[in-house]
Amino acid sequence: MSPDASSTAPRPERVELRVARLVKAHGLKGALRLELYTDDPELRFQPGARFTLQVPTESPWFGKTLTLVSVREVNSSPVAFFEGVEDRSAAEGLVKAILWVEHDPEIRPVEDDAWFDHQLVGLRVERDGVQVGVVVRVEHFPAQDLLVIDTGGSEVLLPFVKAFVPRVDSDTGVVEITPPGGLFETLDEESAS
Repeated sequence: MSPDASSTAPRPERVELRVARLVKAHGLKGALRLELYTDDPELRFQPGARFTLQVPTESPWFGKTLTLVSVREVNSSPVAFFEGVEDRSAAEGLVKAILWVEHDPEIRPVEDDAWFDHQLVGLRVERDGVQVGVVVRVEHFPAQDLLVIDTGGSEVLLPFVKAFVPRVDSDTGVVEITPPGGLFETLDEESAS
């Protein structure tokens, strides 16, 4: 059974984008080393930028936001200072927190062939003109991103590279794929039986 192609959820007016993770305290004055999840750090990390925090509910930072004071490169890694994070102890309490920013969904990435996750989620996935699933999320890994495709009973992870995803048409709501052999064949065999 394939997911319903006609159901499309309305796009929210604004969405949040995951832009970084706080990986470790740096120095004694409250600085934190960042692991970036954005291709546009100059836009996202300007002084005064506000971030929503993703932390465990028991964290004293739960439900709070952070405002960026400054960011600089230290040994080829970005290190940030935030309002209210005055010392190493406060910084250590934020390690592993994820930073999110509010984003207007109408804004497209500046690069060709680039999309924000929310622009891909919900798109129909077609192979040879036949729908095989729907994109349910995008997983980000150091080597490459993966599209997570709901096939109506299981999820398939497909590397989000041009060889396997030659075309994304957000206007028509279709992601065309040319997956490697064996990835979707098992699903075809199961539906034929």
